[in-house]
Amino acid sequence: MIFRKPCTLLIILFGVFNLIFVRKLKFDKTAFILMACIASPLLLEILFFWNNDSSAKGLKALEKNISLLLFPIFIIGNYQRVRFFKLLQTYAAITTVVMLFFFVRFIVVYPELLQKYLSGIDLFEMGYKFSETLNIHAPALNMHLAFVSVCALYAVFYSFTNNEKFGLKAVWLLAFLLSFFFVLFVNTRMALANALAGFLIVIFFEISARINVKKMILASTIILILLGGTLFFFVQKNPYMKEKYTTTTFAYMDKVGKLDEIDHPEYTVFNSFVTRVSVWKSAWELSLQHLPFGVGASDSKPELNKYFAETNQKFLAKYEFPTHNQFLDFLLKFGILGPMVVLLYISAIGYLGYKLKNAVILAFFLIFFTSNLTDDFLLRFDGIAFSGFWFSVFGSYWLQQKIILDKALKAV
Repeated sequence: MIFRKPCTLLIILFGVFNLIFVRKLKFDKTAFILMACIASPLLLEILFFWNNDSSAKGLKALEKNISLLLFPIFIIGNYQRVRFFKLLQTYAAITTVVMLFFFVRFIVVYPELLQKYLSGIDLFEMGYKFSETLNIHAPALNMHLAFVSVCALYAVFYSFTNNEKFGLKAVWLLAFLLSFFFVLFVNTRMALANALAGFLIVIFFEISARINVKKMILASTIILILLGGTLFFFVQKNPYMKEKYTTTTFAYMDKVGKLDEIDHPEYTVFNSFVTRVSVWKSAWELSLQHLPFGVGASDSKPELNKYFAETNQKFLAKYEFPTHNQFLDFLLKFGILGPMVVLLYISAIGYLGYKLKNAVILAFFLIFFTSNLTDDFLLRFDGIAFSGFWFSVFGSYWLQQKIILDKALKAV
């Protein structure tokens, strides 16, 4: 999921493999409704294809969303074969090992960067430089890693609940700490907040759902001590963390829409909240001018950049900032219907988590919802494939549990 080219290849192989066994696919009315929810961003692109100035660019925008058709058809069509908890564990374990490999590679290949950061120099760039070595946007990478951490924590509780061997418990604890360390290392604000909130959701659900409350409280205490220790150690070694999460984030909020009045804004507010709010302000104003149908999927970014120039916002025009908000992005592209589809898509994930009373799904909902408030991950391939895959897996698990519940009610 993290790497676009391998992920694209695997999706193609996945599709071809399932076409061979297409007769095994099974759907009912409920499955079709779920599939329509998952494919809703793609269906919206198709519905508003006429609004693109360039058909070629419109087709390119459609191509990024194809996984939202393949995943629901082939995963939900085989929902009885989906092993939900095994998938979570495998995903958490493999992704953590892959990230460990690339972290060691970063140390070996870029020792000068590591030495600089250890000396406390340019700590603001650390996570972004590491992400560049993986050829992925830092917030996108950390959105994945936040969910990996939540999955690893869930696996820790699972190992305690099922009285697995001490060695396996220790392995999952190590995987959890490593995955959380990578979240800290990439160091994007929203992902860190989401990871911590996800941990609290998992801990709350595990304690309230288990009969052996003492064992869960013991496990939670161990986890919180290790988590707090890791966070404290990292902040001590990275003093920029305190500055980044306080003064830097909310600096110059009186300059919304007037960033050029700031001395060297590219150095002082490039990643600050004021820059995002300025972009949101412009995107909102431009969207209102193009209601009810928007400017078109392929034309939103050039039109927004044009608006930056027209309103004399030189800093935003120079760096061609995207909307950094999925709801505003779809409002600009598709008009009134756009944010409604985003809300449907994300809320449906939350609904599945609520109905299943599942901490991992609820944590995923929180991560993806809040991430799309400050970024636009349904614009990016990694966000589209990431959410489409897990949405389909969650939907399959819900269908499995629904069948079990229906059978139990019939027996009564």
